Order: sequence, then structure tokens, then C-alpha cells
Amino acid sequence: MKLSVLLDRARDHALPVIANITDDDVARPTPCADYDVRALLDHLLHVVVEFQKLAAKQDADFSHTPSYPDWRAQYPTETAKLVEAWGEPGATEGISGNMNMPAQTVGGLALLDLTIHVSDLAQATGQRFEPDPEVFAEVASLVNQMGPMAVEWKVFKDAVEAPADASPFEQLLASTGRDPRWSA
Repeated sequence: MKLSVLLDRARDHALPVIANITDDDVARPTPCADYDVRALLDHLLHVVVEFQKLAAKQDADFSHTPSYPDWRAQYPTETAKLVEAWGEPGATEGISGNMNMPAQTVGGLALLDLTIHVSDLAQATGQRFEPDPEVFAEVASLVNQMGPMAVEWKVFKDAVEAPADASPFEQLLASTGRDPRWSA
């Protein structure tokens, strides 16, 4: 399945979670110990913006995370631009910008962030989240492929043990070092 279609499906699952985040939620902790809800919203929106550049083979800048005060309005717009950027002819071919990785893999990283971090935001704000099945399959494949390197780069923590009755998605979260049943 085309990456842009998967990103669009991930977007469809992400936008309701983001739309339901209230002003009272923004100071809550998240499963990502380095981020509260507000900081994770900024981080994820920055990823969405910068990965648009990577789709066009331009360099991205992850050296800092700006604040996005209008994040509620920007998420629908910027995620639509992300889907469009990765749907352009050639976006998934060759090497992607300064990440110096195959473009298809880089686009997969955008899909991963849009899935895993939205799950983090849902957990932090008491919402249910389940990814699209085909998005889940692609993200699971990418996590399996890149897991050791992601731990080395400090993108993931070491895997944790999932509960015996964990769903496939909870098992995936555990493989990224997250407590799949985390709560504040």
C-alpha cells in the first residue's frame, strides 16, 4: 500500500485524539518521560512539518522544537500537507534529505511517529486509541526492522515485557520501551 495512503489513515486516527485534548490536559505527563502533553504536541507537530521537507528531498532541522501556539488549527492542515508531500511522484524514491536514509524508510518514520506519539497523547489524556490495521502492520514491520538502531539512537528505550494478555498494539508499544498500559 502506498505510504501516502497509510499516512492518510494514520491522520484519520490521529486527528480525533488531538481534537479532544483540552487546555486542562496540556500539563499532564505522557508515557514519554521527557514530554508533557504540550511538549509532545509541539514535538509531533514539528515532526509532521519537517517530514514534509524530507519528502521533497530537502533537509530537515530537528535541532530544536519550536512552540506551536495554534496547534489545534495546525494539526489538520500540516498533516494534510504531510500526506500530500509523501504522495508526490518520487517522494518515496532515493535518499531523503539530511537523514541520509532511503526515502521509503524516512516516510515510514513519519508514520511511526504519527502512530506511536498519538497513542502516547491518547494515554496521557484518557482516550482510547487503536491504529488502522494496515498502518499497524507497517509500523510493526518498521519497529522490527529498526528496533536495535532506534534503541542505540535513543529514539526507543529497551523493550519492556508486555502483559500476558496484551493486544498486538500493546506488544508493539512494549517493544519501543513503553509501558503499554501506562497511566498518569
